Amino acid sequence: MANSRFEYVKAFEQPDLLLLNTWIVVRIDGRGFTKFANKYSWEKPNDRRAIDLMNAAAKAVMSEVTDITIAYGISDEYSFVFHKSCALFERRASKLVSTIVSTFTGYYIYLWSTYFPDKPLSMPLPSFDGRAVCYPSVQNLRDYMSWRQVDCHINNLYNTTFWALIQLGGMDSTEAGKTLQGTFSADKNELLFSKFGINYNNEPEINKKGSVVFRDYELVEPGTHNVAEEAENQAEPVQQSKSQNEKDKKKRAKARIVVEHLDIIKDEFWGRRPWLLSNKPGKVPKEP
Repeated sequence: MANSRFEYVKAFEQPDLLLLNTWIVVRIDGRGFTKFANKYSWEKPNDRRAIDLMNAAAKAVMSEVTDITIAYGISDEYSFVFHKSCALFERRASKLVSTIVSTFTGYYIYLWSTYFPDKPLSMPLPSFDGRAVCYPSVQNLRDYMSWRQVDCHINNLYNTTFWALIQLGGMDSTEAGKTLQGTFSADKNELLFSKFGINYNNEPEINKKGSVVFRDYELVEPGTHNVAEEAENQAEPVQQSKSQNEKDKKKRAKARIVVEHLDIIKDEFWGRRPWLLSNKPGKVPKEP
């Protein structure tokens, strides 16, 4: 760019580098999605087409941004995790957030007709906001992921019961809300079963556990890799050569990206997939 007398305005830009050696989570949320869902008459309490669309957009984002190690989605939100060693965009928050938000929104709109062929989009178009948060330890990161999955369960149990009272019990939304006021999980489970014959345990896992997106490598035996401990004890950011970084990037780009509905709170999920915390690509599964 040519120098000019106007170039001084660059001095107004503020640095927004995220803290080194921390896990970065970029979480996006749909803007005004309650009205958006009503506009397109989504099924209650869960519209599978809407969930599949969110997951498809998330897979596309992970395919394009290979630095993402894992993503987790529920309802109209998605969390994308960058390894603590990530140096993408020099860890600038504005660049990371805007890239994830814009890429996700672009694919969401592009893929809309695949999942809602009979409901063409009209103005206002769907949009998402985003934020970046740094977590200093593996435990902090796992607690964040656990928080989102627990939130998924709590919200889904409430919504399942709420809409059963309306759709099967003939209540209006005010009556259903009052009926559930002050109830605990056990109360909702009992209400669903005794009144409507619904066993919440038999509800689809995608609704109860949300969606986990990651690259698919060969699973390992639990306890054979102490990746979490190694990551916690790493005082300084891991420095890899440029050539090694490129090799790892190519391996990640070739890996199959999967969407699963698993328990990410227990140790087994992380223990069998050490690449999520090590950021080192695993072995590609053999073809059946």
